[in-house]
Amino acid sequence: MGTNYGKHDNLSFALIIVLFILLMIVGTRR
Repeated sequence: MGTNYGKHDNLSFALIIVLFILLMIVGTRR
């Protein structure tokens, strides 16, 4: 159960990073 939670947490962290990068790209374009 602990491992599954770790995987989910890692996935959420990766999604946040991707969203942050996209925001940075949009900000640079503008």
